[in-house]
Amino acid sequence: MNVFVLDLVLVLGLSLVLTVCVARSPYQAVLQHSRIRGRQQGPNVCAMQQIKGSDKKYFTNCKQWYHRKICSKPTVITYECCPGYERIPGEKGCPAALPLVNIYNTLSVVGASTTQMYSDRAKLRDEIEGPGSFTFFAPSNEAWAALPTEILDALVSNVNIELLNALHYHMVNRRLTSEELRHGSSFASMYQDFHVHIHHYSNGVVTVNCARLIKPDQHATNGIVHVVDRVITAISNNVQTLIDVDEDLETLRTAIAAAGLTAMLEEEGQYTIFAPTNEAFEKIPKETLNRILGDPVALRDLLNYHILNQMQCAESIVSGTPMETLQGTVLEVGCDGDQMTLNGNAIVTKKDQLGTNGVIHYINELLIPDSAKTLLELADGSSVATATRLFVEAGLRAHLTGSEALTMLAPLNDAFKGSVAMTPEMRKLMTNHLLKEQLSSKSLYHGQELETLGGAKLRVLVYRNNLCIENACIAAHDKTGRYASMFTVDKVLTPPMGTIMDVLKGDDRFSILVGAVQTAGMTELLNQQGALTFFAPTNDAFTALSRTELNRLMGNPQELAGVLRFHLGEGMLVSGGVGSHTRVHPLEGKKLELGVRNYTIYVNKVPVAEADLMATNGVVHGINSIIKPLCESPASGAHPVHLCSSDDLFQKVIRSRSSRTMSQGQ
Repeated sequence: MNVFVLDLVLVLGLSLVLTVCVARSPYQAVLQHSRIRGRQQGPNVCAMQQIKGSDKKYFTNCKQWYHRKICSKPTVITYECCPGYERIPGEKGCPAALPLVNIYNTLSVVGASTTQMYSDRAKLRDEIEGPGSFTFFAPSNEAWAALPTEILDALVSNVNIELLNALHYHMVNRRLTSEELRHGSSFASMYQDFHVHIHHYSNGVVTVNCARLIKPDQHATNGIVHVVDRVITAISNNVQTLIDVDEDLETLRTAIAAAGLTAMLEEEGQYTIFAPTNEAFEKIPKETLNRILGDPVALRDLLNYHILNQMQCAESIVSGTPMETLQGTVLEVGCDGDQMTLNGNAIVTKKDQLGTNGVIHYINELLIPDSAKTLLELADGSSVATATRLFVEAGLRAHLTGSEALTMLAPLNDAFKGSVAMTPEMRKLMTNHLLKEQLSSKSLYHGQELETLGGAKLRVLVYRNNLCIENACIAAHDKTGRYASMFTVDKVLTPPMGTIMDVLKGDDRFSILVGAVQTAGMTELLNQQGALTFFAPTNDAFTALSRTELNRLMGNPQELAGVLRFHLGEGMLVSGGVGSHTRVHPLEGKKLELGVRNYTIYVNKVPVAEADLMATNGVVHGINSIIKPLCESPASGAHPVHLCSSDDLFQKVIRSRSSRTMSQGQ
């Protein structure tokens, strides 16, 4: 019974600990990490990371600790007393708790002596020295110094009203610890009940009206002080009103109205708007801008791509983070020193213009999502510049800029060898790189047939490691435009032009093989419908045999058929579908084992000289050696370690064929 009670107590105790850990706020979690990192320096020491060349310091989380970077800038580690503690001369760490004094006196010991001075001038001292329970978001000394001179002069010149009002706006008439400063919450300030807006981010950053709390939880006898990195101002307008009154956002205001988004930006919410200035719109080619402004669907996508359904103050960003937009795709929101970045570009010109339902960051470049682009715009500036040029030179520009439902198969620049000139054949080939419908690669399935603008029929081939259309395999994520999509592929497409037999007859390198196929009575097999992979021996492969071997092979149609059928695999395997230890079942014999080494495909250790000669009933891969079966090691019994001899080649194939025939006869 006692054991049971003890176990129960342990379980309940563990549950309580876990509950406390789970309930801990992000800031408290980061503070705890800083305490752990600083404990070797003594009790109550916190490790801080300071950005080199600046005064900005952060309690360190695990990621920042190991990367030693914040906002792409290197940091140095400093060790300071954790909130609420101080050093004692001659003793290690910070063993002493700060003496608990009133808010006024606390200001002087937490780096907010300027706020203390202005509290004196504004006759606020008696209030924050006297009885009560207040929360004071106190601007640091540096925050006051950073305030524009004209604003500071206006406040100080009217200390009894303006300065007092400004300080009261930094105060809440109740005690609020960092635990109670929950994300998205707001509290009535002591200035006409105007609210201050709190955001408590998952990386441990806490902001009030987008000012970062740099020294939270400084306790006092009559409340609590949180030191912040800027002077905050009262907000009463929503983000739409802020846009309405700013001449720099006139074009944006017109676009929002045309897209029907005005009402949304007037409602309650937690929006982040990356607001393109008039200058940003002027940088876009007029033809492109007019097309988007005249298309309600594209315009709405464009604007929604600039809006997050979460409020991200600039101070909350310490590293690049993908964030979902209202348009449905993501923006990489990051920072580089003091610069806020979007998709890696420092295009934010003004930060943290706060409204009651969100925050606005001004940008000087328009962000156009793929969903608002034409095919030509999707391809612009990407790794398919050569293909784009060829599409235009082939007279296909109208298809690339219009409203047809198409899918472009755009080969990478590296897929084109040497200089590429426009010829009638190339023009036809580029037409066959445009499919007659808008597709998603996720909807493609094995054996699917796709029709091109050029009238060719292309097959979809699904492999474990790749998704291919004929010989060209998809090399990047789809780009889905307003009407059309772009698949980036790794090779120039080779549409099938005939059967396997037609491919062999059309290539002088296979003249001996064509005769061998006819001698073996396999012409019909290579002409009929189906899906075969032919590792086709070139003339060089046959002439590499000794005269005796060649004469013997060509003089025995049955043996010849067995050898050729050993080179024919069941199913259709293009080079893009070959991975390590890919196996193909031949029509005769046990197996063909394929692999890739240094970008060369090997079949039973024979290199493929030319891959992916596409046929309507399969694919041909040219090889310069006759393939031999893989013989099994007597020791392992199953793992092939060497190739059979030439005699083994013919005899093993014949024996395999004979045994198969007998088995079928039984």
